[in-house]
Amino acid sequence: MAIVSLTDVMSSKAARKPAPATEAPPATESPDADTRIYQAIFDGVLNHRLTPGTKLPEPELCSLFGVGRAVVRRVLEKLAHDGIVALRPNKGAVIAEPTPEETSQIFEARRAMERVLVELAVARVTEDDLRELRRQLADEHDAMHRFDQPSWARLASGFHLRIAALARNAVLQRYLTELVSRCSLIVGLYEPPGHAPCEHDEHAAIVACIEARDAAGAVARMEAHLRELEQRIETSRMQGEKSLAQMLGLPQP
Repeated sequence: MAIVSLTDVMSSKAARKPAPATEAPPATESPDADTRIYQAIFDGVLNHRLTPGTKLPEPELCSLFGVGRAVVRRVLEKLAHDGIVALRPNKGAVIAEPTPEETSQIFEARRAMERVLVELAVARVTEDDLRELRRQLADEHDAMHRFDQPSWARLASGFHLRIAALARNAVLQRYLTELVSRCSLIVGLYEPPGHAPCEHDEHAAIVACIEARDAAGAVARMEAHLRELEQRIETSRMQGEKSLAQMLGLPQP
C-alpha cells in the first residue's frame, strides 16, 4: 500500500497559506473547523482520493486548516469512531484498512440498510425526485464515456445516497452514509484501477423499478447489485500510487 503525504490531496478550492508546524494556532478558531476537516477527509474517502493506509499527520493537518492540535485530534477521534480512520499508538492516524471479515460484515449491513431504504423510497418518491434520478443517471453516463474516474466514483456513491434521501428518514440515511464511506475504503483497497465502483446499467435498472413503483423489483435489483460489487472487490486488489494531497484535492506545497 502506497504511503502518501497529506498536502498532496486537499482541493485547491480549500487551499490556504500553510503555517509552520511550530506556529501557535489562531487565537480564535472557527466553530465549524471540526466540520470542515471531517468533511474534507470524509469526501476524500468517499471519492476514492484518500486510499486505505494513507497517513494523516497531525502537524500537516494543523497547517492545512489553520487550527491547533486539539481540534485535529478531536476530528481524528470522531473519524476513528465512524470507522474511517485507524489511530495507531505512537504512529499517528491513517485511513482505515478493512479486513476481509470486516468487508463481509459491512456489506451485509449495507444490504440490509439499503433494502429498507429502497422500499421507503418507492413508497415516497415524487415526480421531481424521479427527474433528479434521471439527471443522476445522465451524469453517470457522461462521466463513464469521458473516462473520468474521480467523477465516476463520486457519482456511483452519490446514487445510493440519493435513493436514501428519497426515503425521507434522516436516521437511516445517516447510517447508510457511514456504510457507503466504509465501502469506499474497501473499493479503494480491493478494486483494480479503471473499474467503476458501481455499474451504470445496474443503476438504470434500479431507477426503472422505482419509476414503476415496483418495490420488490427495486429491492431485488439493489440486492444483486451490491452482491456483485462485493464479489468483485474481494477477488482483486488496487494497483498504483497516489499522494495524500492528490487524494484530498489540495495543491502541492
